[in-house]
Amino acid sequence: MLPDGPPPVPASLMTLLAAFSPLFTAPSFRTFTMLACGFLAQPGKRTVCGMLTGAGLSRLWPHDRAHSFFSRARWNPDDLGIAAARLVISLLVPDGEPVEVLIDDTLLRRRGKKVWAASWFHDGSAQGPTKTGYGNNWVVLAVRVRLPMISRPVAVPAMAKLVIKG
Repeated sequence: MLPDGPPPVPASLMTLLAAFSPLFTAPSFRTFTMLACGFLAQPGKRTVCGMLTGAGLSRLWPHDRAHSFFSRARWNPDDLGIAAARLVISLLVPDGEPVEVLIDDTLLRRRGKKVWAASWFHDGSAQGPTKTGYGNNWVVLAVRVRLPMISRPVAVPAMAKLVIKG
């Protein structure tokens, strides 16, 4: 017998996710919360359907609910990234310390006629002398932090933007 509602969200995680609630409508925030739980719980590929499976919702929610969250719901990814960066800074950067923001790009190799915004980009990890690759190029903004359990600093990603040539 399937439960009649989504599984409960751990209180510690809900405290973190609550920082994002002003960015969404109430229904969109519920969907965001469940997809975030599914993203964290999914051991395999983190696809939209994978997030539903990870959250235990693949038989409770129609898949179009999750897909429409990304394609049609009224929320702004830039606002979400800024809120994520603020959350990382407030929790992981000690008061009075400078905030180090790192920016880098990464190539997600994709081929095919229907891959939107794919093009030839510089790829430092590519084989050969030309160092180029074909795919989607993402620029990632991260906040550099020091964690007590790790001796080296860590970059926590907060935002990503797809590069569209032209």
